[in-house]
Amino acid sequence: MGKKIIVDVQNDQTRVALLEDDELVELYMEGEDSQGIVGNIYRGKVENVLPGMQAAFVDIGLDKNAFLYVGDITTDKTEFEFSEEQDTGENDAKMLSIRDIISRGQELTVQVLKEPIGTKGARVTTQITLPGRYLVLMPTVNYVGVSRRIEEDDERKRLKEIAERIKPQHMGVIVRTAAQGKDQEDFIQDMDFLCRLWAKIQAKEWRGKVPRVLHEDKDIIYKTIRDFYDPDIEKIIINDKEEYERTLEFAGVLFPGLEKKMVLFDKPEGVFQYYGIESKIEKAIQKKVWLKNGGYLIIDTTEALTVIDVNTGKFVGSKDLEDTVLKTNLEAAQEIAHQIRLRDIGGIIIIDFIDMTQEESKNKVLEVLKNALKKDRTKTNVVGFTGLGLVEMTRKKVRSRLSSKLLKPCPYCHGTGRVYSEAMIVARVEKEIENMVKTSKIWGVVVEVHPNVARLWTEDGEKNIEILEKSLDCKIYIKENYNLHIEESAVHPLVNQQVAEKFFLENK
Repeated sequence: MGKKIIVDVQNDQTRVALLEDDELVELYMEGEDSQGIVGNIYRGKVENVLPGMQAAFVDIGLDKNAFLYVGDITTDKTEFEFSEEQDTGENDAKMLSIRDIISRGQELTVQVLKEPIGTKGARVTTQITLPGRYLVLMPTVNYVGVSRRIEEDDERKRLKEIAERIKPQHMGVIVRTAAQGKDQEDFIQDMDFLCRLWAKIQAKEWRGKVPRVLHEDKDIIYKTIRDFYDPDIEKIIINDKEEYERTLEFAGVLFPGLEKKMVLFDKPEGVFQYYGIESKIEKAIQKKVWLKNGGYLIIDTTEALTVIDVNTGKFVGSKDLEDTVLKTNLEAAQEIAHQIRLRDIGGIIIIDFIDMTQEESKNKVLEVLKNALKKDRTKTNVVGFTGLGLVEMTRKKVRSRLSSKLLKPCPYCHGTGRVYSEAMIVARVEKEIENMVKTSKIWGVVVEVHPNVARLWTEDGEKNIEILEKSLDCKIYIKENYNLHIEESAVHPLVNQQVAEKFFLENK
């Protein structure tokens, strides 16, 4: 499978796209006002401890206090007995009240797990992780793990044995996907670098004001190459010469030979436009997603969960209904996995596949969905079909959804996705005229409305205007204004006919 990393550097914003077989699968953006903070380490101060929620709020210097759950706190190792297999103390910590572990005003070193999303602050942990090329160092726990994306049992066992040999005492290590096929010598330099980095962070812990930043993860390009690189990456294309040369320096250090795959894009058109990424981004924020066979998905998101509805659309099949439904659901399962990853949808996800009568068909759809989700680096869990025939799944929430970065709430519909009908606008304006006539002496009014509203009012309701004029003893003039939103209107009072004539003369 051919993969490309495309980097678009424009003024104060950098966008990084990951393509698989020329299909956009992940998109990351970073600008002066949208710096990612996942992975950053802070020295913070506990502002509030909430035993009822088994959580605390920690001031780390951001607009909103960070949220620290009891399960994300590394407890003092002298208080508990730990197994060598997983020296986290997490289960023991959950048995205690959070008040027994931390207190208000206490200083803590924490790392950001999740970006601030909506009204919620960042989620933090005291269980620090420091990612390198092949390894992730966990200095506060004693645990060895291997990336779940390395599936071969013998390779997992080999890598775990190497990690156990080279890891520092009382520290933990996770072997990353990029380590597959590598030898112990490849890991030693990585481990030395991560240990030096942790020592540097520790040295900063007790110096300076609180809250403060102890360590900022690298910029978006560095993180993308470090976290995404695998031998399947064919090219890394960058459209900015300065950024290209800077990246060239660290690429070869990170992964020897990678610099040969780097390309400077110097064509006159935009790099995202050239590779068709701009149009793919447009589609990634739409509610309706068309399938190749003519079916389609509807993706709707609430604060609590995301709902995905599958429809046959234009696809009528060639055999029978069960075959048509199965083919649509199988293609939908592939596309749903793609959309979840591309849109960075997290939390609870409910999928309403088209009803299937055969258990075998349901199992096929679940298998295709699970296999397609294996490409996703973010942890997912497919629970299965519920009693109502819906598929329930979860995906770890790390960052804001793509749509929340590209879109903002509509000031007219306030997020409902609907606006008032023309008939509702007419009824509202008629009421406004009525109130105006009752409260002040006027000869008439000029009403400025959107052309669609004016058309409905004059063509379908001309008699209603005459009736309203007679009942209010007030002349009503309708003026179309293309600059108005369909919900907007303006009612101008007229004291006499001369003022009306003057108004129309000045507003021709």
